[in-house]
Amino acid sequence: MGVANKKSVAWHSARVLAEAGADVLYAVRSDARRDSLRKSVGDAPIYVCDVEHQDQIDRLAEDVAQDRPQLHGVVHSIAFADYSAGWLPFHETPRAAFLQAVDISCFSLIAVSNALKSLLDPKEGSVVTISISTTRMAAENYGYMAPVKAALDSSICFLAKSFSEFSQVRFNAVCPGLLKTSASAGIPGYVDSYLFAEQATLRKKAVQTDEVANTVAFLMSPRSSGINSQRLVIDAGMETNYFDQRLVAQAMGD
Repeated sequence: MGVANKKSVAWHSARVLAEAGADVLYAVRSDARRDSLRKSVGDAPIYVCDVEHQDQIDRLAEDVAQDRPQLHGVVHSIAFADYSAGWLPFHETPRAAFLQAVDISCFSLIAVSNALKSLLDPKEGSVVTISISTTRMAAENYGYMAPVKAALDSSICFLAKSFSEFSQVRFNAVCPGLLKTSASAGIPGYVDSYLFAEQATLRKKAVQTDEVANTVAFLMSPRSSGINSQRLVIDAGMETNYFDQRLVAQAMGD
């Protein structure tokens, strides 16, 4: 769920899964997205589901059930924030924008999981969502999306617990550092943050979307059967390297 274009995490994840032999189904937000994606995926099923509308989530479950008897996993790669008001201090976050972001970026995982629960393989099912490497770093330009992603991270724990009452379906989050995607391009000042983050990695090379997709595929597979209710951070060591001597020297003007 969530393929926007060929730069998106969802697209790269779908490609890795398809290369591994998975039967990949797609769900996109609009008819226009479906028509665009059709050119790239051939005869693969593509469903339209705007997760702001519960009736569309319910219809998605019905349509998938008609096409496949069971799902072995779901990749939830959906996020949205309305930055049309421009950059604002966090305390001036518009209520409507915040609540819409929570609905699309977080609650949709809960709603979709509930709608698809009877289709998910009860013994080896895996649900993977895409979060961010840290929700504790108060990046001003990312703003209210960090608290929204924090709610998403917490939701995987509660989903894993509640599903454990009747299944062994696992819920995990892949949490990448800064990526080059079309979605990130809409964040004010993102390019400067991306270039800084790249220098903060231990290897001085930014995280690649394919690396995130490989982790998604691992969590979707039985090879990760012992991992549940976890965040897997993919940041090339960035969180351990903020005091890199070169970064400190640059900041101090040395």
